[in-house]
Amino acid sequence: MAKFMDVHDGFAGVTAEQLAAAHEADLAVEGEEGVHFERAWLDPEAGKVFCLSTGPSKEAVMRVHEKAGHPTTEVYELPVEV
Repeated sequence: MAKFMDVHDGFAGVTAEQLAAAHEADLAVEGEEGVHFERAWLDPEAGKVFCLSTGPSKEAVMRVHEKAGHPTTEVYELPVEV
């Protein structure tokens, strides 16, 4: 499985509890696309969320986020790791 990092905008002022709820929404539907969301990070001041996942494709990651209610088109495959 490939690894992906995606970025969401529009999360200014979001709390850790709200981030956890958004992450849970991803986990609830990730199996439909063969994706697994490993972790999410929040910068509430910048309004950005970063999600690390594994899955079959960038498009599958995007579909999970769409179904969970927080779509993004900014998804990067991470083919090199050190």
